[in-house]
Amino acid sequence: MQDPVESNQQPTNLDLIPAAEPNWVDEALPTVIAPLKKAGSDFSHLSPHQATTLATVETAFLASTAGLMWLIDYYFPMGPLLRVFFPLPIALVYLRWGGRSAGMAALVSALLLAVLMGPTRGIFYTIPFGLMGLQLGALWRRGASWLWSILLGALISAFGFFFRFWLLSLLAGEDLLSLVIAQITEFLQWLFLFFGWLQVPEIWLVQIFALGMVVINSFVYVFVVHLVSMVTLDRLHIAIPRPPQWVKILLDYED
Repeated sequence: MQDPVESNQQPTNLDLIPAAEPNWVDEALPTVIAPLKKAGSDFSHLSPHQATTLATVETAFLASTAGLMWLIDYYFPMGPLLRVFFPLPIALVYLRWGGRSAGMAALVSALLLAVLMGPTRGIFYTIPFGLMGLQLGALWRRGASWLWSILLGALISAFGFFFRFWLLSLLAGEDLLSLVIAQITEFLQWLFLFFGWLQVPEIWLVQIFALGMVVINSFVYVFVVHLVSMVTLDRLHIAIPRPPQWVKILLDYED
């Protein structure tokens, strides 16, 4: 016989609330819990709702951190001190929560800078630093060697340099890259006179010299980003591929 008390129970307001639809964090949870455990963090005690909240909070916090670092460096330039950290927040999101969360973090950082400083600043952060953060996070998560991550990162950095000049030239209505080429031509002429070479440098030589300087600067920048990221992420107990042996010997760095 059915209990009369149970038969008279009516559904509460909470029972009538429809279940929330899964969002982009919920869909990515199965693919991100395993890397978190591999990184040395045990999240097995968290419920799916708690893991979703943690992913959302971390993504938003690191996205705002990336934007604020760019903002501080723009108004209070500190040389390369902050620039080497620009791709790191996006890469950290990728290592912890996967590509979808890292893409959202890069997008949020670009939108934050677009609101605070204008659309061009958001674009200048996304290309190359947002893309570089995605690239580094993807390769580090897959265990790629430093050779490949530095090579691809340098290509993205060099592309971002020329993209910036192209966009600024488009907005200013003037070919800014030609002004840089003119300055490099004057420098090469001074260099030729210093060595006693009485000739004018050819335009192809000037272009090769300019391209070489951009590529070398890009390789050095990405290499320093790797060193800073290795030291920082090791302190957070998040493993990334180890550097070559000669780097360990040069820096006297032990795992």
